[in-house]
Amino acid sequence: MKLESYWLDTAPPFTGGARGPVEGRADVVVVGAGFTGLSAALTLARRGASVVVLEAGRVVGEASGRNGGHCNNGLPHDYTALAERFGAARARAFYQAYGTAVDAVEQVVREETIDCDFIRRGRLKLACKPAHFGKLQQAHDVLRANVDSHVSLVPPDRIREEVGSDAFFGGLIQRTSAQMHMGKFGVGLAEAAARKGALIHESAAVTGLEPLPGGAHRVTSARGVIEAGQVLLATGATQVGPFGWFRRRMAPVGSFIVVTEPLEPEVLDRVLPKRRCYVTSKNIGNYFRVTPDNRLLFGGRARFAMSNPRSDEKSGHVLQKTLSQLFPELGHVRIDYCWGGLVDMTADRLPRAGEHEGLFYSMGYSGHGVQMSVRMGQIMADVLEGRLDANPWRDLDWPPIPGHFGKPWFLPLVGAYYRLQDVLH
Repeated sequence: MKLESYWLDTAPPFTGGARGPVEGRADVVVVGAGFTGLSAALTLARRGASVVVLEAGRVVGEASGRNGGHCNNGLPHDYTALAERFGAARARAFYQAYGTAVDAVEQVVREETIDCDFIRRGRLKLACKPAHFGKLQQAHDVLRANVDSHVSLVPPDRIREEVGSDAFFGGLIQRTSAQMHMGKFGVGLAEAAARKGALIHESAAVTGLEPLPGGAHRVTSARGVIEAGQVLLATGATQVGPFGWFRRRMAPVGSFIVVTEPLEPEVLDRVLPKRRCYVTSKNIGNYFRVTPDNRLLFGGRARFAMSNPRSDEKSGHVLQKTLSQLFPELGHVRIDYCWGGLVDMTADRLPRAGEHEGLFYSMGYSGHGVQMSVRMGQIMADVLEGRLDANPWRDLDWPPIPGHFGKPWFLPLVGAYYRLQDVLH
């Protein structure tokens, strides 16, 4: 079993990295070569800006290359509660922003001819209890009436047509959701940005940000120093570097994934015949899908812990046990990959993007970042050019998480709370 991301292990190498030191001046320096940073770099370079991307590790080496491979429409929120908090118009705009984001991913794939197995097969949210299906029915009715005519219900007596398991009691399908190979897409996005002229420096961790007159910054990295006319932070849940203000506003929650050996098509036809993206209705639930080479990818917040090799392996055993409970037929399949990553979770699970003390930023995607990060990279290119109203999250306040100053000591308490909620409801 490899303790590394299947997406990264099976992606082609990135060949467009910049050689030599980081030096000189650029119109924009982007910190972070995940989907947000690379999408912004591609958009800005297309428009003729000089762009330098500084990445501490490898391109898409963190959240962008460590997720579940879903590219889903819809918010991780109850739509009615969102409308009560923000009003009907803003709730609708937030929801529609995710649909637009999926379209943006598909457009980039097509325009840059990125070979990443992009396909729309929909997302199925599975009810883990009979009462959960009632909530999905309510969500379905509200969504169809207000914002999404493409949702549909799978009643309990037909759920076996979708999933070969006795563990579920119906589901809700969002048909415009998609899936793709995250590593292939990320490398393809990086190659496209490099072709357009962006300089992408790997192994260039940022260690200093010094403001200069006129809004510029001096950016110090492990590979040199550069002056930036503007800086875009696309760092996600990074735990290192001079980004303390942002770290205090996000909880770095570990999410963990296992991938099986390749399975026979007839086995997959029994277990997941529609090959959709799947997510369960529990607070501490699971997400899964079939990979392009017929493996089952199965993930979740198996433990409320940070990601490291030991933690990943422990979580992998939990996931394998859950997989065998949901799909007994797969109880003895070999696990070939196991890994973890950090989700940049905001308190309300909505993204944050804007400007703080002269630094532009977009992050806090809270486990729904594949599509939104790509779209927000494009939007932040507009924001850097002065079109502030392009940003759908511009008016959200962002207070620090109480008591959060560094190490997220509260994660076990949060996990205990959600486990209790799953038992009670």
